[in-house]
Amino acid sequence: MEYRRLGASGLHVPVLSLGAATFGGRGSLFSAWGDTDAQQARAMVDICLDAGVTMFDTADVYSEGASEELLGAAVAGRRDRVLLSTKAGTPTGSGPAERGTGRSRLIKAVEGSLRRLRVEHIDLFQLHLFDAGTPVEETLAALDDLVRAGKIRYVGASNFAGWQLMKSLAAADRHALPRYVAHQVYYSLAGRDYEWELMPLAHDQGVGAVVWSPLGWGRLTGKVRRGQPLPQASRLHRTAAAAPPVDDERLYDLVDVLDDIAAETGRTVPQVALNWLLTRPTVATVIIGARNEEQLRDNLGAIGWQLDAEQLSRLDKASSVTAPYPYHMYSRLRGFKPLNPPLV
Repeated sequence: MEYRRLGASGLHVPVLSLGAATFGGRGSLFSAWGDTDAQQARAMVDICLDAGVTMFDTADVYSEGASEELLGAAVAGRRDRVLLSTKAGTPTGSGPAERGTGRSRLIKAVEGSLRRLRVEHIDLFQLHLFDAGTPVEETLAALDDLVRAGKIRYVGASNFAGWQLMKSLAAADRHALPRYVAHQVYYSLAGRDYEWELMPLAHDQGVGAVVWSPLGWGRLTGKVRRGQPLPQASRLHRTAAAAPPVDDERLYDLVDVLDDIAAETGRTVPQVALNWLLTRPTVATVIIGARNEEQLRDNLGAIGWQLDAEQLSRLDKASSVTAPYPYHMYSRLRGFKPLNPPLV
């Protein structure tokens, strides 16, 4: 297992992490993702630790807290071998105290996560969403108090826009408060929006990408194909409205290229898609999810080998889209070597 430094921090994380969003199966959205029970969760953690995957990601909102509970039980007795990552900020109820990232909400959220995970500290605590109704200074000061209290070690963000992340980093520098060292983002061959603004920002500011849904919300499993109905077990039947959008024809063309490269390398389509992500700038760790041990073992096969330059070029071409303004201007000027060229 390869380990990478998480942003500009001293924390090193495995290039693959296990996401626990499939643990629990409560609620309409998360039950469609999976319903891993306590026995299955512990078996998956066993497989991960044997493979060197030591980081496990969850959130207070996953399966109404059941994901954290099952993950906590699964790592019990081996806390010193794992890194636990969780998130808060997404509404967990209808009341004002059950949403946002104000001081009281964050303190309550961290205490709840610690209780459900059965641990004394969280290795990486991330804000699940940006809260425009709370001053960033209040949020960062609350996180600073939690770090000083020993309840969290490192802080990160998730699903922030570029200006939101930069505003938070600037405030942290201005007031000597904790900087976000991680940004948990959607990034895949089927969705490369991360590259336009967030990747250059992360490179400049020392923020590591923690990638969620690296298989494009189940679209890059090799089971979604042109001219074929969605597989019976696909979560897209129930969750397509919540999924990041992608043009179907572009997806099918991309899967055709993935098929060809999978055949050339003797790998599976998901392994090729995951391996491509590990070559991208700023990516520290890719969160893999699995409904069962077979899927987990297949995803773990994404490491220990490399795509060649020609294969990477084909994947880049098949998955690329026209950049939005003003980034397409810089793409066109690449031959003129602008002062701040895009990373990709």
